[in-house]
Amino acid sequence: MIDNMLFRKQASAATPWAAFGRDKYSKNKEAPCFFIFNDTPNYRLNCNFVYLFVFLFAWFLLLLCWFPPTNTKTHTTQELEGYVSHVNHTKSLAPSIRTCDGSVSVYVYSLPAEFNVGLAEDCHHLNVYTDMCPHVANRGLGQPRPEMGSGAASWFVTHQFIAEMIFHARVENHPCRTWDPAHADLFYVPFYGGLHASSKFRESDLKARDALAVRLADYLEGQPWWQRRHGKDHFLALGRTAWDFMRTDSGPDFGANCLLNLPAVKNMSVLTVERNPWHGSNQHGIPYPSYFHPYTWDEMLTWQNKMRLSERPHLWSFIGGPRKGLEKAAVREKIMAQCAESSRCKLVKCGSGASECHEPSRVLSVMTKSQFCMQAAGDSFTRRSTFDAILAGCIPVFFSPHTAYTQYAWFLPEDRSAYSVFIDEKGSGSERIEEELLKISEEKLKRMRERVVDTIPRLTYAHPNASDVGFKDAVDVALAALSKHVSES
Repeated sequence: MIDNMLFRKQASAATPWAAFGRDKYSKNKEAPCFFIFNDTPNYRLNCNFVYLFVFLFAWFLLLLCWFPPTNTKTHTTQELEGYVSHVNHTKSLAPSIRTCDGSVSVYVYSLPAEFNVGLAEDCHHLNVYTDMCPHVANRGLGQPRPEMGSGAASWFVTHQFIAEMIFHARVENHPCRTWDPAHADLFYVPFYGGLHASSKFRESDLKARDALAVRLADYLEGQPWWQRRHGKDHFLALGRTAWDFMRTDSGPDFGANCLLNLPAVKNMSVLTVERNPWHGSNQHGIPYPSYFHPYTWDEMLTWQNKMRLSERPHLWSFIGGPRKGLEKAAVREKIMAQCAESSRCKLVKCGSGASECHEPSRVLSVMTKSQFCMQAAGDSFTRRSTFDAILAGCIPVFFSPHTAYTQYAWFLPEDRSAYSVFIDEKGSGSERIEEELLKISEEKLKRMRERVVDTIPRLTYAHPNASDVGFKDAVDVALAALSKHVSES
């Protein structure tokens, strides 16, 4: 590490004088005196006396010029006042630097490369369905899309399952990071478990599928700081759902590995974009990453104000596709059918392969023009679309409590009715969605949208290179809540 490296400048070898210089400036010879005012011996001055006279005269002139006969006290005071004014002005123009508020101190493990950066280097084989190389670029932010909004350098095509990389990059540059584990209250283990899991979904050899997770657990149990609390103060951040790491011998095999079922990992805290609502006591939901990764508070405020003023001609909208063979997907059919029949609803139907649903500007364009955005469960309970909708100032409508309410308690307002609408997917309200939405008064709708817009910063992953964010982003919120959780456990 840089702070363990010693940089020492080697002393240059002394350069020998040239041969002619030695004789000319030898101290055994005197330099000739050129100050001869009279050629006769009676008037020839001694060289030493002349040199002394010239030196004293030059020194007198120097003192006279350097300290003129003025009011020295007034002059010095004016200079000091000018200097202070300059410093204060400079301070006012300098950007503020983030400092840690003392609520958390996090140590980042320097893991062997096979657990994180080594995986990203083999990006062509990280996912059995797609090439992840464009998505792991820029520390997980993906490809830049400057045309998407204000703060051109802050918009990216960010993959929905890449939070672990962004989290790692943010914590590495976090003001509350400590390089001394003795001073840490949290120990972050930067394992890119989601990227690894997606590369092994079709691996039939279960031992091979689990091998990296097992090696990680063995590695951690051998670390001296693990022994302090047996991992209670250690945590992982995973970019995929908990179900991708909870394979059991008795349950169905969806390509998952056994990471979250390992005894060592059960002692840790696990941050994941979707937790197990029933058996995930050590799991905590964190937001899916959206497309906006601002550098500054000004960028965030500009976007929030834009969402407050956005014209919203659509009462409601749904961006998604049908699902087959899943009970919870039945509500999607209801949503799509009702939306297609309504002039107040905008439907963007997603399919396999290339789709406008995968175009960030198209997704946000629809959501910023909608009052309510439907968030129906699909392959799993949660959706990245929920966080896209909130980013767009669109009030989310949930049909299962496990899409948000049991997942993101650290991030979303405690009063669910203040920012969202709940329509039970198994109740009669799901048969008349538009009618339920029209019951909400204009005054309440405005209050709900304002609460949604106020929530945007907490759900956003700031740019990892930012040093003057000025607001608490998703990583800040997670670290503070996790520190409190660990201290109370």
